[in-house]
Amino acid sequence: MGGISTLLSVVALLGFLLLLAGIGLVVVAASQGRPVRSGLLLAVLGLIAGLLFSVVSNGILIVEPTQVAVVVNTLTGTLDTPARGPGTSVIVPLVQQYYVYPTTQVTYTMSGTETDNQTRGNDAVAARSVDGQEVSLDVSVIYAINAANVNDLHVRWQTGYQDNFIRPTVRGLVRDVVSGYPAEEIYGAGRTDMENSIEDRIRIRLEEEGLILSDLLVRDISFSEQFRQAIENKQIADQEAQRAQLQVRQRENEANQARAVAAGERDAEIARAEGQAQATILQAQAEAEALRLVNEQIASNPSLIQYVYVKNLSDNVSIALVPSNSPFLFDFDSLAEANTGFVPPDAPDSNSTPTTTSEEAVTSESP
Repeated sequence: MGGISTLLSVVALLGFLLLLAGIGLVVVAASQGRPVRSGLLLAVLGLIAGLLFSVVSNGILIVEPTQVAVVVNTLTGTLDTPARGPGTSVIVPLVQQYYVYPTTQVTYTMSGTETDNQTRGNDAVAARSVDGQEVSLDVSVIYAINAANVNDLHVRWQTGYQDNFIRPTVRGLVRDVVSGYPAEEIYGAGRTDMENSIEDRIRIRLEEEGLILSDLLVRDISFSEQFRQAIENKQIADQEAQRAQLQVRQRENEANQARAVAAGERDAEIARAEGQAQATILQAQAEAEALRLVNEQIASNPSLIQYVYVKNLSDNVSIALVPSNSPFLFDFDSLAEANTGFVPPDAPDSNSTPTTTSEEAVTSESP
């Protein structure tokens, strides 16, 4: 109630104590034959003070900043509108009765862990997916009372709104939403969508009753052991399939690389062969052109071969002998005139031995 109300209640209690004390004095005075006037006066004063301050304390309504009060007229059954907000106000004792509701955030939890629940035992929400799998959900609802609609909440549910409305409503809506999803989606990527759907439906339903949903937490989702094992086996199979596909892609990449290398080597070999063939053709053309030019020069100057031969002789060559039976490549008469050191095989000089029957040419160099 607050400090003032408590103080008035204490004063009322003291008044009733004075009443008892006055009655005690009256009894003692009467037993001793003395006047009872003082005792009666004290009893009357105590009675008046007790009743007065008791009524006054019950007629003062003090509402804390985090509260809202519903005031009911016990004679007509009507409610004060709007509800009493934070502060001090006056009510008529015995005629008006008030109910205080908190406006702070409240968390209502339903889980498989007993220490987290508002009720005893396993209070997790049991549901079934669209494919018939058993699903157990730990759910926490964080909400607050809408002070503007607290009268409606009181009329429908009074102070038992948590157990009579929130708990059964949340459990029913969770089951409805879960029944629209396959268990595999709830286990995987569909969980977020399911949670959002549950939250949206609960928010709408709570607002209809004067409550504001702050958050909905699906803290844990449990499945049967058979389903969990099936999911694990499927995941293992998917991983194996992915690894197999990865190996196939790696082999394909290796094969493509090998084909690319082979094609490159083939193209390089073809290019080398074409280059060699082209070089051979160019060399042959060059040699043919060179022979053609040599033939032209020889045809126009028959002595060119003799000149080139003589010019290429070593500087220290003084005598050249050729086989007597070889066909002559040179005009020896002209060579003899040009080089006095040359001796034809048919006319050796007196200082050398004829070698007209020799099969090889001998060249001697002067010292």
